[in-house]
Amino acid sequence: MLSYYGSLSSEVYDMDKPIGHSFGDVEFYINRLETCKGHILEPATGTGRILIPLLEKGLKVDGFDSSKEMLSICESNCKKRGLQTKLFEARMEDFSQDKKYDAIIVPTGTFLLLHKRSDSIKALKNFYNHLSNGGRLILDIFLQRDISIGIVSTKTWECSNGDIITLENKVVEVDYINQYTISHGRYERWREGVLLQTELEHFPLRWYGVEEFRLILEGIGFKNIVISSDYNFGKYPSNTEEIITFEAVAIK
Repeated sequence: MLSYYGSLSSEVYDMDKPIGHSFGDVEFYINRLETCKGHILEPATGTGRILIPLLEKGLKVDGFDSSKEMLSICESNCKKRGLQTKLFEARMEDFSQDKKYDAIIVPTGTFLLLHKRSDSIKALKNFYNHLSNGGRLILDIFLQRDISIGIVSTKTWECSNGDIITLENKVVEVDYINQYTISHGRYERWREGVLLQTELEHFPLRWYGVEEFRLILEGIGFKNIVISSDYNFGKYPSNTEEIITFEAVAIK
């Protein structure tokens, strides 16, 4: 199966969304976590865009990712800033750690990469089991729009050495019954008109209804669920373009 976040796509992510780059999420997560005294875990930590600002605020944050390329960039970004943390390779649905966390965070809709319902339920149960009593899960989702098969988008980035990286992304599958899309992204690196590297990325995305996701969290055992939109705490979503954040407490 094709993977996501290989070498080219990870490099592009680090250029396009550098450390501290915020959609409002960095400030929101710092605000929600600033009183957290225990350990925090960020599954799918990526390049450290959010993890590093949290570390710089003095919070104790571990991170993991299923992409070796992403983890390598994250380690480098931490090292450049003199920051130390625990980073490891794992998947959301079956990671295992011998400690409990006071918070687990999954910003920017990364959780939607688990497009199979069974995997997403396993991941949420795994989060619950790794939280301390009273620990919080804070997780973003978004609604998918314009998801017809064949929709193509293109982007271009210029690297510091003058190389050009291009991306052509195409929706190749829409499953309305099981609520997910599959896109293929073709990354290419060019230098002076010569193609040096190419990478094909398999990129799944699931979608949920707002109240559907609340019911899923409740079914797993989470309590005191607060739904926010566009990083305004407690503001219920009002349109399809908003980022939707769930904050839920593990009561055991």
